[in-house]
Parts: sequence; C-alpha cells; structure tokens
Amino acid sequence: MGMNVASSSGSGGRRSRRKPVMAEINVTPMVDVMLVLLIIFMVSAPLLTVGVPLDLPQTQAKSLEQNDQKPIQMSVDIKGKVFINDQEIALNELVPKLKAITDARGGLEERIYLRADKKADYGTVAKVMGLLSGAGFKKLALVTEADQGS
Repeated sequence: MGMNVASSSGSGGRRSRRKPVMAEINVTPMVDVMLVLLIIFMVSAPLLTVGVPLDLPQTQAKSLEQNDQKPIQMSVDIKGKVFINDQEIALNELVPKLKAITDARGGLEERIYLRADKKADYGTVAKVMGLLSGAGFKKLALVTEADQGS
C-alpha cells in the first residue's frame, strides 16, 4: 500500500512553485478614466454657462472688474422677454423682485449686468433701463462681446 509522506523541508509541494504576490497598484486604468472624464468636462462646461441664448452686440470696450459674488444678470431676448438670472419675469414684477434680491445682497449699490440681444427691440431695453433707474439702481452695466475685427 502506498503512503503519502510529507517532506521535512516544509516547502509544502505546490506552494513553492507559486509566484510571489504583487503589491503594486496598476494606475493605468485610473489614468485612462481620468482623461476621459477630463475631456467630458471640458466639452460640457461651456454648454452650462449661458442660460438665455442671446446674440450680443460687439464693441471694443474693456471689461469691468468683477468681485467674488455671482453677479445679477438681466437679459432681454429677441422676443422682448425679460429674465433675471435665467428666470423669465414680467415687467410689472421686475422692480419688486430685483429689490428683494439686492436687499439680501448689497442694497441699491449692487451692480446689475444687462444683456440684450442685438436684434431686440430698443424700446424694451430702454424701458427696462428706465425702470431700473427710476427704482434707484445706480450701477447698471451693459454686456457686449469683444469685437473680433472685420
């Protein structure tokens, strides 16, 4: 009859033939995923910046300095609709809503950026500016695009 006899060396037969466990982390798949995410965010970030699509007029004026707060942006589109920070608002509700926003932020000294489509009705833009001026807002900035040249 056959018997199994263990060797006294303690090597355990098959155990000695295994490769040692690798303790390193393979970072190549992680780098690949990060590069794909970077490309996705670079492509999608410009799409998230503008809420109301406007075709702004072009000028050669220099840009204003901005503080750390998100500015109050008003927009007038080509159809004459008025927006405050991407939310449409009626002209008769404009001043009370704007006063409520500015009272929470900085009062009547808060700068308001007015963006108007270059094909928008001049009368609507003038009416909005007149309402803001009559309500006591002193800092109104018209937003344009930089002139790319002829």
